[in-house]
This record gives sequence, C-alpha cells and structure tokens, in this order.
Amino acid sequence: MAMIRKTITLTEKMDAWIKSRVKSGDYGNDSEYIRDLMRRDEDLRRAEDKLRAMIIAAENSGTSTRTFDEIWAEGVQRARMNQARSA
Repeated sequence: MAMIRKTITLTEKMDAWIKSRVKSGDYGNDSEYIRDLMRRDEDLRRAEDKLRAMIIAAENSGTSTRTFDEIWAEGVQRARMNQARSA
C-alpha cells in the first residue's frame, strides 16, 4: 500500500500526549499512534452506522402486540439459552 505524507498541526498538549504514548512503548512512533487512532475511529463509525440501521429497522417494524411481561420472559429465555451455549 502506498504511503502518503501529511503535515498536521497540534497543540503542545496534544504533542506531549502522543510522545507519552510512544515513550510508554505502546507505539513505535507518532505516525503509528495516529494511524491506530484513525483505525479505531473507522471501527467506531462502522459500529455507529450499524446501530443506526438497527434502530431504523426497529422503528419501521411497527408496534408490538405483546405485553411487557411476554417480551421480558422471551429475553430471559434467550439469556438462559445463550448462557447454556457458552458454558
């Protein structure tokens, strides 16, 4: 993959934070830290988009005719089944 050089301006506080992250050994250099932040931001945006789509689908599905107790009982049953599978 081709690498492109970018120039950015940071506050002294931001620069000090990046330097501290590199000094801790978690990152090899400033660029590695910034690339990791960007990957995490991408992952967060994808998760937010997925959540929005789920919310829209739920809103479009209409109103349930089940009672709260029926819905709760189903949730409890699903939780027990998931717990049994992971045991």
